[in-house]
Amino acid sequence: MKKSVGGFFAALILGLSCPVTALGANQEDVSPAKEISLYATAAALIDGDSGRVLYGKNADTPMAMASTTKIMTCIQVLENADPDEMLTVSSYAAGMPKVKLYIKQGEQYRVGDLLYSLMLESHNDAAVALAEHVGRKYLPEELQNKPASEYTAKESKMAVAAFASLMNQKASELGCENTWFITPNGLDAEEAVTLPDGSIQTKQHCTTAAELARIMAYCIRKSPQKERFLEITRTENYSFSANGRSFSCANHNAFLNMMSGALSGKTGFTNKAGYCYVGALERDGKTFVVALLACGWPDNKNYKWSDTRKLMEYGLEHYSYRSFLEEGVRFDERKLLPVPVRNGRTDILGRMAYTGIQLKAQPEEGEEKADALSGGAFGEMRMGLLLREDEEIRVEYSWEDSLEAPVEQGTKVGSVRYIVDDTVYLEEDIVTVDSVERIDFTWCMEQILDRFLVRR
Repeated sequence: MKKSVGGFFAALILGLSCPVTALGANQEDVSPAKEISLYATAAALIDGDSGRVLYGKNADTPMAMASTTKIMTCIQVLENADPDEMLTVSSYAAGMPKVKLYIKQGEQYRVGDLLYSLMLESHNDAAVALAEHVGRKYLPEELQNKPASEYTAKESKMAVAAFASLMNQKASELGCENTWFITPNGLDAEEAVTLPDGSIQTKQHCTTAAELARIMAYCIRKSPQKERFLEITRTENYSFSANGRSFSCANHNAFLNMMSGALSGKTGFTNKAGYCYVGALERDGKTFVVALLACGWPDNKNYKWSDTRKLMEYGLEHYSYRSFLEEGVRFDERKLLPVPVRNGRTDILGRMAYTGIQLKAQPEEGEEKADALSGGAFGEMRMGLLLREDEEIRVEYSWEDSLEAPVEQGTKVGSVRYIVDDTVYLEEDIVTVDSVERIDFTWCMEQILDRFLVRR
């Protein structure tokens, strides 16, 4: 039994102002999105809760991302090390190019202090020192026990490569298929990778605008260290002392003071990547993430701020939260009629057995359920989605026409799917209400004895 019923409004139409978008097609129809004119070569606006791309410009094109890389570096350090741990600086880390903290070989620093250096001032040497500290835990035992200050450049690179593997593993878990991390600081790099079939592929340090936004959404919404990440990236100034020296870090994320509800962000620049930015905003129950790649070169440093504001304002103006449970959209459970069970036991011989069916109970709003939303990796489950007025929630449902005994209570026999733009954002299981045992010889004999012999 397969049926489909539409929600409110007309079919999805999203007109974009550029030839390549996250939705994969040009849109010639009139749409609010056509009014957006951006400097960035690639851009994405996503719903921070579901991960859904709301606007894209070349959003799936792999490109260099410079120091926006450091959001992944930061979250991986937070998830794999204690901020109060002490690390020792290697010669390799100390030798990183500007922008840098000027840490020195053999010095020791608190991990938590260097995270502020990493995210506020974007120091490249702090990034490598942090990556080595975590990555060395995955090296052979003799290198784990060797002081980092005595590492050769080759050994340091091994530790950094181990950390990059953690970054790539997390990117893969988040569904970032076109992201590849090589450096923890975002400096341009490429490497030869051996594929499972034995062939060699040259990979660049890169991501896409949509996937960079997806990573930021994870950092602020789902990571077990999200609160610590936000605390660091929202700090305006941070000072600390170590090794007889004093350091002061100032936050260069101007977006934090540009718009009400600004949550976090990270800038980046290399000659190859141009100016890049990823930032997040939360307001009126909505969470948006913007990612920009190649948003100008010197002297266009401020283009990223105007592009970010345009996209955030577009999201706030045109998208509202709609519940899948609202009247006119919510699946009508009265459609769930009992299902016949072949060879099932009944109170009266010869009659067909049935089991009732119902929707499996969902968690309360706000509780986590990994498979509830397709973007569920980004935060607490929400029984709805940010949508434009012209977007449709389509509801599809299906279940088995009949079942074969035995049937256990709570057995999944179908599902209800809430779909927007051909993507399933919520799937509810349809399950059996009753258990039905199978007719067998013993049961038949018991029925005969009970009905014909015992009663006489």
